[in-house]
This record gives sequence, C-alpha cells and structure tokens, in this order.
Amino acid sequence: MPENFRVVVGALAMIALAAPASAASPGEYPNRSIRLVVPFVAGGSTDIVARLVAQKLTEAWDKQVVVDNRSGGNGAIGMEMVARATPDGHTLVLGYIANLGTGPALNPKLPYDAIKDFAPISHIVTAPSIAVLHPGVPAKNLQELIALARVKPGAIAWGTSAIGSIGHMSGELLNRLAKVQMTHVPYKGGGQAVIDVLAGQIPMVIIGMTAVTPHVRSGRLRPIATTGAKRSFAFPDVPTVAEQGFPGFAADAWYGLLTTAGTPRPIVEKLYAEVIRIMKLPESKERMANVGFEIVASTPAEFAQLIREEIPKWTKVVREAGIRAE
Repeated sequence: MPENFRVVVGALAMIALAAPASAASPGEYPNRSIRLVVPFVAGGSTDIVARLVAQKLTEAWDKQVVVDNRSGGNGAIGMEMVARATPDGHTLVLGYIANLGTGPALNPKLPYDAIKDFAPISHIVTAPSIAVLHPGVPAKNLQELIALARVKPGAIAWGTSAIGSIGHMSGELLNRLAKVQMTHVPYKGGGQAVIDVLAGQIPMVIIGMTAVTPHVRSGRLRPIATTGAKRSFAFPDVPTVAEQGFPGFAADAWYGLLTTAGTPRPIVEKLYAEVIRIMKLPESKERMANVGFEIVASTPAEFAQLIREEIPKWTKVVREAGIRAE
C-alpha cells in the first residue's frame, strides 16, 4: 500500500474516532431525545406553544421531546444555553419577541447574538395586543384619543404588564408616529393594570387580548385598536392602529422555534416540515385560538428576516423614547 494512501486512511480513521458518537446525520435525525428549552417559567404563553409542539413531535418521531423551562435574565439564560449547544438539532428553543426582537434592542450586551447564534426554523404564532379604554374616556376611536393627547401632553396614560413589554413598546411606537406624549404606567404583571383601568385609575391599557376579552364583551372596557399588521380573528370589528392613520404600524408578540446556529440545513428543513404539519392540525388551531394566538408557520428564511427587521425597529424606539431595561 502506498505511503500517502496509508496516511489518508489513518487521518480519516482519526476523524471518525473523534466525531461524537451521538451525532446524527440528517437522515437519522433525531436519534435520541430532544430538549425544547423555554426561557421562561412554566405555565406562561411561551410554555403553551412549546408543549403543543413537543407533544406532536414526540408522537411523530417516537423520540421524547422534553420541555425544559430555564427562566432567568428575562430569558437570557435559556437562550444562551441553546446558543452554546451542539449544533445537531437535538436542542431547540421556543423564542419570543422579548428574546429576539425587543430584548436585543433593550440590552445590547445579552450573552447571545439573536441573529448569529441561532438557526431559525419557523415563526409559529403571533399574538397582537389590544388597546382598551375605560368607558369614561371621551374617545370612541384611536384618532379621538390622539386628539385628546395633543391637547393635554402627558395627561393620557396607558398601563402595561412591565417596562419593555410589547404593550409598552407598542405605546412608545405610537407616541413616535403620532407625535404625541402619552405616559407609560408599568405594572408588575398585566392583572393589576386591567384592574386599574376597570376602576378608572388609568384611562387605557395595551395588553394581550385574553386579559381583557371578558371585559370588552361585557362593555366594561372600550376597544379602540389592535396592534397587529392585520385585524384579529378575536375582534374582527376592531380596526388596527395601521388602519387608523398609521400605515405600517405592527407590534405583535410573536413566538418561533429555533435551534443552534450551524445545525445542518436538512435537519432544519425536517423540523420546519414537521412544524408546518403540526400547526395545520385542527387540534392545534383550536388550542392556539383558545389563548388568542394566530398561526403563522413561516419558512426559516421568513423567520430569519423577521428577526433581522425587528431588532433595528425596536432599537430606534428604545433610543428615541429613552427606555431603560429593569
């Protein structure tokens, strides 16, 4: 055997020995259990989406998909875990706008790069917020509210679940576009904000729809706008902010599935195809609708583009409004 041939064979053998025994080729994937990280505590909205996906992937592939709630650092701990994982598709994360869009805008020193450290799989669902008023506020629509805000700068306040929440960011974006100065009132959770607007302590909240749906249906709160790019299936008669004089306005809370950057493309595509199948199931549509989520199920390229667009959009809002993360 020629010497150079023996050298090549020996080198290939060393590479084979050095390769991780558990690494799966795209055709074999998955070859063991999968961890689906949720970077927040159990029971939240992110958890609902993740557990649906985990259940259906487990059933489809006969490999256990384990939901792993890793809260802390406003989601940074769980996101970093996936960013540093082996890029073989066996570690996934259910990302949220706070991790991938508004989060990087609020904190440029996160321990992960939202664009470089992940391989997007699909933007799964979106959840527009809704702006609702106490009935005592003399405004029947968004334009009338804006007119009030122009007459009395700072007098119109809106409550949200927290500083940096999508409700907060939505209101600040509206401030910028409408050239008004409404006052943000952050709460430690959306529940107290809703209680205070019902009591007339604050005139408005911008919040997830499920938090106020019963009060809107009963007439105790007046809806004036939804924040999504299109009207919500839950409130089809309520116009969007964009429809009321602010074209291009969109401030959805969105959720998507990602894995570690460098994961082979065929594995990403296999995950994407399965997510699309799952989200088309009648059971999935019903479960998502029950919590106010609208199914998107975008392609990996579309999801990657969304992330690239959201970060500079919210960075501009944060800078102009002078928002500081808690």
